[in-house]
Parts: sequence; structure tokens; C-alpha cells
Amino acid sequence: MKPSFPTVIFPPAPVPAGSRPKPLAQQSSPTGLPFTANCKSKSPEKKPGSSLLTGVKASALFLLLLGLVLSSCATSELGASGQKKIAGKTVVIVGASSGFGRGVAEKLGTYKANVVLAARRGDLLEEIAAQIRAAGGTALVVPTDISQPDQVERLMALALQQYGKVDVWINMAGVGGIGRFWEIPLQDQARIVDVNLKGIIYGSFAAVRQFRTQGYGTLINMGSIESVNPLAYHASYAATKGGIKNLGQALNQELRLNGHKNIRVVTVEPWAVDTPFWGHAANYTGKTPRMVMMDPPGKVVNATIRATLRGRNERPVGWKAKASWVSHRFFPRFTERISANAIHKSQIRNGLPMPPTAGSVHEPMPTGRGVDDGVKKRMREENKQRKQKN
Repeated sequence: MKPSFPTVIFPPAPVPAGSRPKPLAQQSSPTGLPFTANCKSKSPEKKPGSSLLTGVKASALFLLLLGLVLSSCATSELGASGQKKIAGKTVVIVGASSGFGRGVAEKLGTYKANVVLAARRGDLLEEIAAQIRAAGGTALVVPTDISQPDQVERLMALALQQYGKVDVWINMAGVGGIGRFWEIPLQDQARIVDVNLKGIIYGSFAAVRQFRTQGYGTLINMGSIESVNPLAYHASYAATKGGIKNLGQALNQELRLNGHKNIRVVTVEPWAVDTPFWGHAANYTGKTPRMVMMDPPGKVVNATIRATLRGRNERPVGWKAKASWVSHRFFPRFTERISANAIHKSQIRNGLPMPPTAGSVHEPMPTGRGVDDGVKKRMREENKQRKQKN
């Protein structure tokens, strides 16, 4: 065994006036050895994988910041050149009677597009068609239930009969169900799947078949951030939105492998938005429908219209959707847990009492006819009422 000696540190020699002191590593101790020879500095030990984890966090932060910078561009209204590209195009919108669908239809009318309007509420579609024609576009009304494949086929046939082509097909029809999975009637959940997933498949099949015939086209399916990050109390709805995302991804690969380079499938994934969706949703929580930090519908309307011209095949809309998308990519379970806690507080704890309802899941409702529905305003009023009671 080697004998151990204590480490002795000597002070540096005095520096003559007018000269610069040498760095400590170049100075000699009275023993003639440099000071660094008498002491060994240990660099802190790195835990295994710590550098990898740091790199992942840095990448996530970079992607998030990049998304925040780009989100305002992706959700802004088209400029003059983009509007000219839209003019004269034929766009089919399924789910055009309210919410995103109505917003997209009305804006396309101002861009002089040919708009084919499809939804269950035919009388409301006629009202929207009149606005489109007054703005300089053309419109065709075809009352349609997307869950019925024969009605979807009829919609395509009438669109081709009127305009001879379909440049863009947008599947925006959708219904929701809010509540504990085991408390939502099974027939409601089955209907959500019929509309949100099977209906999207019917519409996508009709669109892709026509696009292959004419050699080009853009299919846009309305997903959700729940396509990526499923939320508690939205189980069946989230399942359908995950299916829509996977459908789009698989279709794009099939089209690529079979040489259809001029056909695109885009999945739009918004955050929660103030639209009639909430009033139309089946709700078995016993509380008014709510969600935290809702976006205005204009963001999604603009992003959808931009998707008809260019961009990525998967499009989270707005900074909140992008942040959730990035967070779930790197920290999936953490993101799901935080999101679940947030919706539990907003929906289950803070909502005001209301009776259970199937909403518009089975039959259309006369209410909820606009692009937005004043949900954020209603939530603020409910918050005031709750605070006054407390």
C-alpha cells in the first residue's frame, strides 16, 4: 500500500511592482512544482443519460418556440395572391351549417370560390349559400348526413354535375360526447363513431376516388389536438380523432407508393375552440360544457383554407395546440395527466348544474347556427356566479 501524504497548498510568490502576475497554473510553489501538481480537480460526474435528456429537452423547447413563432403566420388570413388561387376552385364542405364549416364556407365565398355546402340542416345551408352568392362566389346546397354512405355518394355526384370537378373536399362534420365513459349511453357513443370516423371514411373514399380519376386534389379531414393528446371525459370522441389522424397518415403513404403525387391528405388539429360544438355535444357530466383556454374559430378557419394550397399534412393549429403536440411527443404520460387534471377542474368542478342531454348526436338542433357560440362569455359569467356563491 502506498503511503498517503496530505496535500499542501502554498501561497503564490509576491509579484514585483510593474509586472503582471502569471496565471496560477504557471506559478511555482516553494517546492518548485506548479500549484496544479499539488491538487487534482475533479469534474462533476455526469449521470448516465443526462446529456441525452438535456438534448431532448432542448429539442422540445426549440420546437415549441419555433411553433409559437410560426403559428401566427399559419392562422392569418390569406393575402391577395392566395385569394386569387382560391377563386374558381370547387370546394366541398361536409359539416357546413355552423362552426368551422360555416366559417370556411363564408370566407371561401368572399374569395370567389365554388362552394358545395353539405350538412343535415338544409334550411340553414340555404342561408349560408345566399351569403356566399352575395359575396361573389357560387354555392350548391346538398343536405347530407355523412354517416350514410349513399348520401355521400349523392353529394359527390351532384357536385360533379354542377361544376365538373372537385378541387378540395373538406370533412368537418363531427359530434362529441362529454362524460365518464361508463355513464355515456352506448348508443350515443356508437353514433359518435358513425359520424366522426365512419363518416370521415365515407367522405375520404369518395374524394380520393374522384381525385385519382382527375389526377389531383386535396382532402382535408378535421382532426383535433385529441388526435394526439386524448382527454379524459372525451374517450369515444378522442378515439375517433385518433383514427382520423391515422387514416390520413396511411392514405398519404398509399398515394405516394402508387404515384399519386398531386393528391394530398391533410389532418387539421385545433385546440378547443369557441364554436357550437359544445352546445351540440352529448353531455352526461351533470355540468355545463366547458374547456380551458378556448381559441377563437377564425384561427382554424384560416388554417384550413391555407391547407387547401400548401403546407404540412398534419397541422396543429395555434400555439396551444402546437405546445400540446410537442409536449405529448416527448412527455406523453405527463402531458395526458396534466391535461386530464385541467379538464376535470374546468368541467367537473367548475361547471354549473345542467340535466343530461344527447345534444345533436342523433338529431340536429335548431340552436347553434353561427361560427362561434359565445362559450367563453358564458363561462366567464358562470365563474362570476360561482365566486359570488362562495
